[in-house]
Order: sequence, then C-alpha cells, then structure tokens
Amino acid sequence: MRLLITVFFICSILFNLSSCSSKQYQSLFEQKSTNTIDTVSPKNNPAFIGYRIKPQDIIQIRNLQNISYIVDAAPSTSASGGGATGGSGQTYQVEEDGSVALPVIGHVNIAGLTRPQAAKLVEDLYRKSLLKDPIIELKITNLKVTLLGELTSQGSFPLIKDKTTLVEMIGQAGGLTKNANETNIKIIRGDQLNPQVTLINLRDIQSINDPRAILQSGDIVYVSQNKRSVRNENLQNISAVSQPALLLLNTALLILSFSRR
Repeated sequence: MRLLITVFFICSILFNLSSCSSKQYQSLFEQKSTNTIDTVSPKNNPAFIGYRIKPQDIIQIRNLQNISYIVDAAPSTSASGGGATGGSGQTYQVEEDGSVALPVIGHVNIAGLTRPQAAKLVEDLYRKSLLKDPIIELKITNLKVTLLGELTSQGSFPLIKDKTTLVEMIGQAGGLTKNANETNIKIIRGDQLNPQVTLINLRDIQSINDPRAILQSGDIVYVSQNKRSVRNENLQNISAVSQPALLLLNTALLILSFSRR
C-alpha cells in the first residue's frame, strides 16, 4: 500500500506541474489593470488624424511625373542625412531638428506634419524651384506593428498605408490560425509605464468600422488561443503525464502481486 500511495503522489505532482506550465503560457499579455479602452472617437484617435512625422523617421520620396529628378541614376547606400536609392524611390532620414535634406531645394522642415501635408509641402517647393506640375509621392517607411500569437505569420510588419486596420494587417500576416480566439484580440499601445489595451471582437461585424481597430506605429497585436485549443493542449499534457504514470502503476501492481505470493 505504501508503494501505491507513493506512485499516486508522484502522479499528482507531475499533473500539477503540467497544469502550471499551460497556465503560464495563457497568461501572456494578460490584462491586470483597468487600462482597457472602451470608447475612442475618431476625432481623438491619432491613427484617424494621421501620423505626424518625427525626427529619425525614414521617408521615401519620388516624383510620379519624372522619377529622375528625385532618384539618382546611380544607387547609393547611405540613409543618414542624405538620400539612399530604393527600388521605388529615394529614402531620406529626418534630422533631429525636424528637417530633411532634399536635392536642389535643400533642408525642408517636415516634423509635425502628416504624410499628406509633407507631400504637399515638398510638391509645392519643387514646383516653385524646379519641376513643372510635379506629383510627389511620400511614404514613411519605418512605421511598424508587431503581430504575435495565433497568426499564420508573426513578427513586425510595416505600416505603409494611412489608416491601416486590424483586419488588413491580419490579412498581411496570412490570417488567423484554427486555434485563434477571434473574440478577444488585444491591441497594446502606449509606453512601458502606461500601456493601454484595446479588446477587439472580430466576430462582431461592427469591428470593421471600429476606430479603435485602426493601427498606430508601435502597436502590439496579440491573438490568444481559443478555449478549445487550450482544452486540447491540457488533454495532451495530461496524456503525456498519465502514460508513464500508468506504466509505473502497472509495474508497481505487478511487483505487489508477486511479493504476496
């Protein structure tokens, strides 16, 4: 009997350890405060207003009318201060003073402007000094969102388009996996001292028009496992633990039965 009690004691310890490891995995990005955003009007949403250019941002500029005026014929590898030629335009880094050095027109202060505002400013300056009817395309290439959890692809994805929605970004990542909990998708934004968590339910058709689901640079999107997946994972853990435990129990019973003969 002592041997049986010992075997059951060992099995219970292994079961508890397995349950704890599964619970720790599920507690990733768990909400522990009251920072959840319930309502955000489009007027107060920075993503709706438009991202404003900051120092150290990388912008890409090209003239759709005549690309040779913005992009050098010979490729360059430098991206700091001056420009670097990319496959679809010339890239420039915004300096600490908020200006960017552009060919012919020199330093232009664009910090604090939205992407359309900066594009119009550059377009007007080139029209006055050099180009006839330019059409300037300006992109901010260093903006990104991090996707984690139950998605086909995880990692950092660029925010090239204005007002990129959660659904669009999930589509870029290849969609949700079969284990995803689509009713409780977390968008985490803000600094480390005061993070804000927005919960989006993709089962609700109204989530498509939800202004909170418009992503901002630096956002973290986390898709957790659904209950079915968690249950299946727990069952697998129990099975993995119970099989050697049952084998040990059978061995103990055999030893006990032979010892009584």
